[in-house]
Amino acid sequence: MGPRATGVTTNKIVPQRRLPQTTHVVEWVRLWQTLRGDRGNGTMAGDAVGAEPHYWAFISYSHRDAAFGRRLHRRLESYFLPRRLVGRSTAQGVVSRRLVPIFRDREELPAAADLSAEVRSALAHSRSLIVVCSPGAAASKWVSREVELFRALHPDRPVFAAIREGDPAQCFPAALFGTAGERIEPLAADFRTGRDGSHLGLLKLVAGIAGVGLDELVQRDAQRYRQRVTAVTMVALATVLVMGALTAVALKARKEAERQRSEAEGLVEFMLTNLRDRLRGVGRLDVMTAVNERALNYYEDQDIASLPVDSLERRARILHAMGEDDEVRGNLDTALKKFIEAKRTTAALLADAPNDPARIYDHAQSEYWIAYIDWRQDRFEAARAGFERYAALASQLVAMDPANPDWQTEAGDAESNLGTLAMHEGNAPAEALAHFSSALAHFQAALKKKPDDADVLTNIADLHAWLADDEFALGQDERARADRLSQKQVLESLLKRDAKNAEYARDLLGNEIGVARIDLVEGRANDADRRLTTTLADARRYSASDPEDKWLVKEKIMVELFLAKAKLHEKPPDLARARSFLVDCGSSTATDDHEIGDFCAILLARVAAAAGLKDAGALEYLRINRSRMMTLRHSREWEKEFQD
Repeated sequence: MGPRATGVTTNKIVPQRRLPQTTHVVEWVRLWQTLRGDRGNGTMAGDAVGAEPHYWAFISYSHRDAAFGRRLHRRLESYFLPRRLVGRSTAQGVVSRRLVPIFRDREELPAAADLSAEVRSALAHSRSLIVVCSPGAAASKWVSREVELFRALHPDRPVFAAIREGDPAQCFPAALFGTAGERIEPLAADFRTGRDGSHLGLLKLVAGIAGVGLDELVQRDAQRYRQRVTAVTMVALATVLVMGALTAVALKARKEAERQRSEAEGLVEFMLTNLRDRLRGVGRLDVMTAVNERALNYYEDQDIASLPVDSLERRARILHAMGEDDEVRGNLDTALKKFIEAKRTTAALLADAPNDPARIYDHAQSEYWIAYIDWRQDRFEAARAGFERYAALASQLVAMDPANPDWQTEAGDAESNLGTLAMHEGNAPAEALAHFSSALAHFQAALKKKPDDADVLTNIADLHAWLADDEFALGQDERARADRLSQKQVLESLLKRDAKNAEYARDLLGNEIGVARIDLVEGRANDADRRLTTTLADARRYSASDPEDKWLVKEKIMVELFLAKAKLHEKPPDLARARSFLVDCGSSTATDDHEIGDFCAILLARVAAAAGLKDAGALEYLRINRSRMMTLRHSREWEKEFQD
């Protein structure tokens, strides 16, 4: 080693910091070699010791505490001191806004023999030393060497212990203790939980490095905290006010949207009830269809999954109405698709609330219409199963509220459907009579609650017609005539209230046909002829007013068929007139309907036979369908004609 630089005395360091003599000598020699810019150039070590500080602090730590050292370095350099302290002269120098720079050695020195030149230079140019204290630091020779060197260079500059882990006896490097085991630097920032903690520990270090009072920083931080709380509170308050305003706007917009939706769905409800009934009453099926399609489009423009329950219920009712219109036109397959789609909705709604009467009722309508289409298309077993499900739902409604006339009406409809199946498809008129009698009792119970209700009265009129047909099949002609008379009285009373109602007029046509059938069986062919001639003129007028209504067209054809039958009963038979009434038998309306097709074939065969001829087409039809007609249709007149 070179000679010791002149002008440096050891009694300035050792007595004040009480470092071990051997360590001091070795480190001082190394320091002298490091700080000498050029060996032998005469530069004094004292010049290095008195060098202008560049770093506010030097952070010394072991490699086990590297993560803590990085965080501490970042927090110290990013801390802003109070503005009122900036520019103040302290023992550590002139206070700046931030303690920048602070040195942190980033190198690992496990294999090195001594401290690097960079570390030595940084120690020489640092105002203070921060020692990260932990058991790892206590065991690190490099931390101790950095402490010893800093003490040797700057015996009057502070050393701060930043306790990360362990008590002082366990975590302080040996260099922080005197020869007698005493701590030589009392100032420590204890970062452990339950002691100073992270925040206060940082303030202690900042205060010591800058040379200001800890209270000044604590008060400033408290004030800053209050300001932050106030600012956050004001921001929160402003946010609440803004959110409140936005919420008010949103609620207003939502209320307006709900009002518009309510108005739109109110219009839909009107279209499904009052307007539909009026259009049906005047026979405007084309307008009814347009109304239904417009209502359905309203829902199709929306997300079905997001529709509220009442909207889903209305959508199902629209599908029911549109399917009913398709059925009237004879588009049974199209109608069935709509009824099945409606059932998907009503079944799901009922599953969510199985005891809700409104949902039971809506699902009952789906079951009814699907069963009805099955019946129309000769799927009798499926029809029976569907009508029985409908009857079960109707009975559930009556059990829940026997005084409700609407539920009594549903139960009456269900019994009437089962009676129709028993009479026409089951060849069991006696069983049918029991169902019809039960249906009439339900309708009469409903009428007591709603004595002037047109729908209930219409149901009673229909029930009298079914009873008359059943009694006619049983050979009880007078009872059948009496029920036809009761039906006519109810329909005429309804028609007086609503003279333009096409449904009432159509049902009156059916009533006249029913009475004419009884006249023919009882041998009063002339009475039947006069009755049917008048009825045919009405039927032709009604069907011409609404050609889309297939039921009106069917009623007209049925009147013509019974007139043909009446002409065959005359003495002698008027074959030319009879044949003139059979011209519509080749129409699609006749061929698509089994009952009309069957009746046409019988009459065509009889007219040909009365003329001494054979109608090959009619006879082939009867041969092919004889089994079905004999099994599924109960008519004494038909059986007699089959034998012919």
